[in-house]
Amino acid sequence: MFLSSCITAGRWTRVLAGCLILSMVQQPALLLAAAPGWHSKRASASPPLTEEERATHALNRLTFGPRPGDLERIQAIGVKKWVEMQLNPEQIDDSLLQARLQSFPAMHLSQQDLLQTFPSGALIRAVADGKIGLPTDRVERAIYQNQVFAYEEKRQKQAQEAAKQPGSEPIGDAGTAAPPMDVAKANESVMADAMALEDVASSPSITVHEQKLYADLASTQIVNLSPDQRLERLVNMKPGQLRGFMKGLTPEERAQLTAGMTPQQKETVVALLNPTLLVAGELLQTRLLTDIYSQRQLQAVMTDFWLNHFNVYLKKGQFAPWYLVDYQQNVIAPHAMGKFEDLLVATAKSPAMLFYLDNHSSIGPHSPAAVRAQANPAAKNKDPGLNENYARELMELHTLGVEGGYTQKDVTEVAKVFTGWTIEEPRQGAGFTFNERRHEPGPKYVMGQSIQENAEQEGLEVLHKLAASPVTAHHLSQQLAERFLSDTPPPALVDRMAKTYLHSDGDIRQVLRTLFTSPEFWSREAYRAKVKTPEEFVLSAVRATGGEVQRPAIVLNAMSQLGMPFYGCQTPNGYSWMAGAWVNSGDLLTRINIALALASHKLGTATDLDALMKIRGPDAASAAQKETKLEALFLAGVLNPQERQTVLQQADDLAAQGPAALPAVDPSKPGAKQPGTLPVRAAFVQVMDLATPIPAPADKQAALVAGLLLGSPDFQKR
Repeated sequence: MFLSSCITAGRWTRVLAGCLILSMVQQPALLLAAAPGWHSKRASASPPLTEEERATHALNRLTFGPRPGDLERIQAIGVKKWVEMQLNPEQIDDSLLQARLQSFPAMHLSQQDLLQTFPSGALIRAVADGKIGLPTDRVERAIYQNQVFAYEEKRQKQAQEAAKQPGSEPIGDAGTAAPPMDVAKANESVMADAMALEDVASSPSITVHEQKLYADLASTQIVNLSPDQRLERLVNMKPGQLRGFMKGLTPEERAQLTAGMTPQQKETVVALLNPTLLVAGELLQTRLLTDIYSQRQLQAVMTDFWLNHFNVYLKKGQFAPWYLVDYQQNVIAPHAMGKFEDLLVATAKSPAMLFYLDNHSSIGPHSPAAVRAQANPAAKNKDPGLNENYARELMELHTLGVEGGYTQKDVTEVAKVFTGWTIEEPRQGAGFTFNERRHEPGPKYVMGQSIQENAEQEGLEVLHKLAASPVTAHHLSQQLAERFLSDTPPPALVDRMAKTYLHSDGDIRQVLRTLFTSPEFWSREAYRAKVKTPEEFVLSAVRATGGEVQRPAIVLNAMSQLGMPFYGCQTPNGYSWMAGAWVNSGDLLTRINIALALASHKLGTATDLDALMKIRGPDAASAAQKETKLEALFLAGVLNPQERQTVLQQADDLAAQGPAALPAVDPSKPGAKQPGTLPVRAAFVQVMDLATPIPAPADKQAALVAGLLLGSPDFQKR
């Protein structure tokens, strides 16, 4: 057989990808063909779901995938009662998740305190330019000084590079100050540097002289000090020295550096290097851990749904990570299953949305601010004019939909309504404010209705009308049905959901209840008819193993490898829920790579497969017995026979090689994609992810079987 000839000792890593493509990744068309036929005669004759299938279906749709034991628990409770519990998350104890999140104290700060304690690039630039002073707190002062040093170093380097360009003015003497950086370019540069997660260990800013200086530092002595003493030494380093110090550490020393430190102390270490990396990293990690470990799974899924619906891009300027912390925790999550109008107003006033869609800078053409700017054309701050971005997306994406019946004239009028909706002191982390001087005076006319001049209340009136519109009700119901039921949901069900929306004043919980109690939702045609997005695949794979995520950065990298990182969609429309956007042979191979990495403890997650299978040791069961147990756990025993044969063949071939290891995987280093290999930008692992590497699993055969099952096309369905 071809499979047998593929696997030979010494060639494992080179041929595994080809074998898997040929044997398991031939099914993207089959996955895409899984759309149910709601109106076919076969649909009406299909047998109802069994009780076990109903429980599996509920877990696959209302959660990010079942964890070990979930199926038995939901069957003991009863599917109907469990669904109702998920619709009322406030009644579910989630204290274990909250205990995990205590490791991220920065995420519990107010937006203003977060920005002041862990400064953005704009704040650092203001300090460097002498507009504001350094903080008095010794630790915060060290954080600021390190960032000012890096900013000034980069500005000087840019000036030197600019001077080398043809036709440029020569640089003055060493005492001449570098020219100021362009603000817009600086914003992009700061975020690009921070979010590209540049490798600290290969920073080009370290000169040969500095390297020699740092080599003389007693790094071994420092890492062997007590946690308090270690932090004291790091804080007392001169600005710029810490990067060189980190360069001189081995991976083991780097892990030892923060061993025994409190969460606050660990945050300080990262902030001394890069506050943006700290805030963005903890934002992503807390969202990941919430999705994996929260008992309030439906609320987590709905929070994810609305974060995508009201999309905000992480790299839009240097304030985005700070604003998104508040956006995720205080804007979206608390309103995820409440009244849609409340959610709509909260997003409209959120600094994250105001900044992302530029409404914070929108000025009415006839507003006092515009009139003053026109009277003084030489003014330093130019009038940015009317910005229509938010108005357009508000109607096209957030409420009415593309075919919502509005015109370009309506977009312009709505944009005028929301002039003056802005951010108070963005650099200081303040929130929403209404600026009367920027607001366009006079009445506005939106979709045939007059909006009388009424300052901030004009915007609230427009939001109310949009939220109460039958068109909005249908648009939102369609999207919810696509997320939870099918890429092509039955129109009759969508209409019933929209009717519930209108009768309940936009109550999201009631709309979901209509969906979850519908016969269509529990039909045979809906069962396993959705294909997991990359995010859903990664989360469900980790949850299926019952794994303990010890290095979240590597799990987050897996989502990036699949093209669906949190807050990574640059355009306002967010990611697609449709299978067609994600299903192709290349993506399915990457999913297999990720599954193999997860099972072999190379995805930052420790698993105990023997405990899951209830066996003792690698030799306590045959490959077939292990496959049967793991298939029942991960796939409820519904694996395609061809895929089962492939899994067993691969497991037998591995056993025949004796002590041969699993495919080599080192996800902590950048590199080309290989079977089981997940490239990760090194700084994210070195700075945000200082945990000790996880030992390889003892049962390599079980790990291989688990990886192939989790990477199989059948596991991609939900």
